[in-house]
Formats: sequence, C-alpha cells, structure tokens
Amino acid sequence: MPEPLLLDSVTRAGAEARGRVLVTGSHGGRITAALALAAGARAAVFHDAGVGLEGAGIGGLGWLEGHGMAAATVDHRSAPIGQAGAMLAAGVISHANAGARACGVAPGMPCAEAAARLAAAPMPTSTAEVPAEARAVLNPAGARRRLVLADSASLVRPEDAGQVVVTGSHGALFGTDPANALKADAFLALFNDAGGGPGTTRLPVLAARGVAAATVAAATARIGQARSTWHDGVISACNPQAEALGAHPGQRAADLVARALAT
Repeated sequence: MPEPLLLDSVTRAGAEARGRVLVTGSHGGRITAALALAAGARAAVFHDAGVGLEGAGIGGLGWLEGHGMAAATVDHRSAPIGQAGAMLAAGVISHANAGARACGVAPGMPCAEAAARLAAAPMPTSTAEVPAEARAVLNPAGARRRLVLADSASLVRPEDAGQVVVTGSHGALFGTDPANALKADAFLALFNDAGGGPGTTRLPVLAARGVAAATVAAATARIGQARSTWHDGVISACNPQAEALGAHPGQRAADLVARALAT
C-alpha cells in the first residue's frame, strides 16, 4: 500500500500526486479541493481551518463528492494547519464526505488510519477546471498606499512591498521556512486565523521582518476570500507592529485597513 503524499500546501501538488492519497496542510475549501482533483489524486485529507464562516473551511468536501473523490478534514484542534506531517501524526478527522465514509472514514478517527483507508477509494469519476483565485490592486481615494487583495498569499508579488496586503490565506507558517510567511515585506498583511492558535504563526515571523500583520477570526470571514477578510473579518490576533497601527482583537478588519492606507 503506497504511503500518503504529505504536502504542507496543496498548491505544491505535482505529477507525484497522481493516484495517491494526499494529506495536505491546506484548508478544505473549494479552491484547494479543485487543486487536489486537478493533480489527479485518488483521495485527500485537508485541514478544516476551524470550519469558519459559512463552512468555508470544509466547503470543498461536498464539491469533491460530486466529482467522485473521497475527502475528509482534520480537526483544527488536533493538529496545526500548514503542517501535513503533524496532521498525519496527531490529526483527528472532523468531517468526511460520502466517498470517504464509504471507505470507513468517520469523525474521531486518527488521520493516519483515515489515510490508510482512503487508499482503497476509487479514482475520481470526473475532472474540473481549477477556478481562478482573485488578485486585485486598488487605489482608494486619498490613500497613501495601494490595497492588494489576494485570495491566496501565493498571489503576493515583490512589488507589493510597502503596501496593504489582505489575503484569504491562513495565518500559519506552512512548512518550516520563514520565507514562506509572505513573498513581500508589506506595510500591513492580514490573514485568516483558521480557528486560532497555530493559525497565527506567520505573525511573529513577519514581526521579525518589520511587517505589521494580523489575523481575522475564522468564524467572521470566509477563508480563501480576501474580500471577506477585508469586509467581514474581525481581528483575532496581531503582532507588535500591527498594534502600533492601532490593531487590537475585536476590531473590524476594514477599520484597520483604512487606518493603514492612510498612514
């Protein structure tokens, strides 16, 4: 029986994913589900990212069910997001779609057992295009900086240095490389806390780079959607540089963004 393929981010899935069971540190939303399907995986285990607003952290499970792929998520309280190895070692299943349940996967099961059971899942019955993740650069009237809205932090570019960057990505450092925290030294960067705790580990890493950074509570914004972070999000954690801008838990993300744009 082949070992599951561990990927801290499903965006890194390549040809080696074909026919394999993926255990990925990515959230279980629609975009990440589509990436797993496009990679030709047999089945996948994602992180539930605290489930979040409107179930965005597990929204890909039902979509994958429609394409014949077995999929499940790991409870955010059992293992950190962005760390596939920790998920396999300590993760506990929180949700499973019909295909995964048919393989015997159920909530409360260790991730390692679920991954082993998913090796017997049939290959998906259909394919689908990966929907484009949005990136927009706005120049609000009177602002001293640009506002960059990136559904995924992977869309951040070097030219975004010094700007206000709002992402839909989780706030955990995936893998162990500090460079993964953000591709540019933004003036302010916002993320989703994916249920809190480990979902905020980018913040101290960015603080060491002099970047103000904060997370919004998963329950207040749809993970994977930068505009939801901006419009709906409520700050849950912030680093010292963000605090210097006036950031604090309970603050509307839109208010913090407005302050940063004017600074």
